[in-house]
Amino acid sequence: MRRSFAAVFLGFLAVVATLFLLVHDADARGGKGGSLGSRGSRTYSAPPVTTTAPTAAPLQRTITQPGSAVAARPGAPAAAAAPGGMFSRPGLLGGLAAGFLGAGLIGMLMGTGFMGGLAGLASIFGLLIQVGLVVIVGVLLWRWWQRRSEPAVASGPSLREMTQDRPGLGGLGLGGMGATPAGTPAAAPVAQDIGVEPADYDAFERLLGDVQSAYGAEDLGRLRALVTAEMLSYFSEELTDNASRGEINQVSNVKLLQGDLAEAWREGEAEYASVAMRYALDDRRIERASGRVIEGGPQEVTEIWTFRRASGGNWILSAIQQS
Repeated sequence: MRRSFAAVFLGFLAVVATLFLLVHDADARGGKGGSLGSRGSRTYSAPPVTTTAPTAAPLQRTITQPGSAVAARPGAPAAAAAPGGMFSRPGLLGGLAAGFLGAGLIGMLMGTGFMGGLAGLASIFGLLIQVGLVVIVGVLLWRWWQRRSEPAVASGPSLREMTQDRPGLGGLGLGGMGATPAGTPAAAPVAQDIGVEPADYDAFERLLGDVQSAYGAEDLGRLRALVTAEMLSYFSEELTDNASRGEINQVSNVKLLQGDLAEAWREGEAEYASVAMRYALDDRRIERASGRVIEGGPQEVTEIWTFRRASGGNWILSAIQQS
C-alpha cells in the first residue's frame, strides 16, 4: 500500500513540475516594465557594465532572430549550446525516450509500477526488436534516397579552376558573381565602435522625456516619430491592454538623474547607442472612468535604452532593458 501511494505521489509531482515549467515559461514575457526591442547584431549580447547600470536584463521580446545576430561584438560570449541528454534529442531517439518516460509515469499513476505501463502492449524485449527493425529499414531507405538525390557531376574543369588559371576572371569578373558563389548568404555588416558627441547626449535625454510623455498621453502618432516600428507595436499593445481594463497609465515629471554611455557602434548604414539612465518620474495607473489612482506615484527607475539612427539622421528608441 505504501509503495503504491509513493508511486502515485511521485507521478503527481512529475506532472506538477511539468505544468510549473510551462506556466513559468509563458509568464516570462515582456510587457510594461519588461525588456523589449532590438540592438542590431548585439541583441543577444549584454551591454557593457556602467556605473549607472551594473547589470542589464536580456531582451525578452525582440523581432531579431538569433541566427541573424552574427556580427556580435568581438569577445562576446558564444550562444549557449543546446541542452544535451536523451530526452532533448530530436527525432526517433527522443521520441522513444519520451514514450518510455510517459508510459512509466502512467504506470506509476495506475499503481502498476514504473514499467507496468508497457505490459499491456508488448514486452520490452519485443518492443526493442520492433524498434531495431524500424531503425534498420529507415537507415536503408535514407541511404538509398541520398544516392538517388546526388546530382551528376561533369568531368570538365570547374569555374574555380578556370578563375585560378585566368586571373582576369577573378575578383569582380563575370559581373561580380565570382566573388560570392551562388547560394552563399551575404555576410552580416561588421559592427564598428563609434564616438558620441554632446549633441547626441542631449538627444538621448530629450527622447527619454518625449517618449514617456507621449506614452502617458496615449499618443501613438507622436510615438511613431520617436521609436522604431517594433517598439511602436509593443507600446500599442500595452496601451490597448490598458484601454480594455479601463485604465490609463499616466506618466509625468520625467527627469534624468544620471546617465552613462554603455556602447555605440555602426552596422552598415545604421548607428546604435546603448545608454544607461537613472531617472525620476511620476508613474500612476488611473481608472479611466473615475480618475481614481489605482497604484503608482513618484519613483526612480534605472534602465538601458538603445537608440538607433540612419547615418546622419535622427535618433529613435530601439530597445529598453531593465537593470
